[in-house]
Amino acid sequence: MIRITSLHKTFVTPSGRVIALKDVNLTINKGDIFGIIGFSGAGKSTLIRCLNRLEEPDSGTIRFGNQEITSMGLPELRTARKKIGMIFQHFNLLDSRTVFGNIAFPLEIACYPKELIRERVNELLTLVDLSDKEHSYPSQLSGGQKQRVGIARALANNPDVLLSDEATSSLDPRTTLSILDLLRDINNKLNLTIILITHEMDVLKYLCRNAAIIDAGEIIETGTVHELCTNPRSETTRLFFGFNQRNAPEAITGVC
Repeated sequence: MIRITSLHKTFVTPSGRVIALKDVNLTINKGDIFGIIGFSGAGKSTLIRCLNRLEEPDSGTIRFGNQEITSMGLPELRTARKKIGMIFQHFNLLDSRTVFGNIAFPLEIACYPKELIRERVNELLTLVDLSDKEHSYPSQLSGGQKQRVGIARALANNPDVLLSDEATSSLDPRTTLSILDLLRDINNKLNLTIILITHEMDVLKYLCRNAAIIDAGEIIETGTVHELCTNPRSETTRLFFGFNQRNAPEAITGVC
């Protein structure tokens, strides 16, 4: 279980202090596919980056099971991060490395033996259906293939949690669907907790079981996706569903 309690985060800008997160409280169950949705600037990416402390919160606590991430020193945090995989909107692949090399990179940093790296990378290439691309470079891949490499890399250290920061927002609807199906398959096979940040309600409806709506740095509504869809309590939630139902790609309309 992941428990976020009274989380606050501010940024200092030339025009003053900006509140990015304000008293965020969330509980995410083990094995869930949990969505966090909000408009641009709502604080969703800041929130997910606080979970592995790529951003340092000002106050509050984040617990992964019995571990409190927010109280860890750097050596302990480095160890904890191995169990928190992350996939990014723009892939963040190393252009000078092949598909194999990109997936192997976190294992090399962790000083795994070469034979174990080969075995693990081959497993992941099979999982994300890229066994025929291991010698290709990122420039030779489609957007969907690049994201599959990013997912495989995030899984390299056998994480317990996978953070997805707008992982499908730069992909076309058909490719988005294939990536969402892959994430669902990973969740089912590995019982991996997935936290998915998105501004696309259609993605939320297709993949997630439970969700939170974030607006101006605050969690304004939580519940199952079906509850949020059929009985939205906030104006922000109503705007999301109203806009996306009129404009949803046919391939990924969902549970409502």
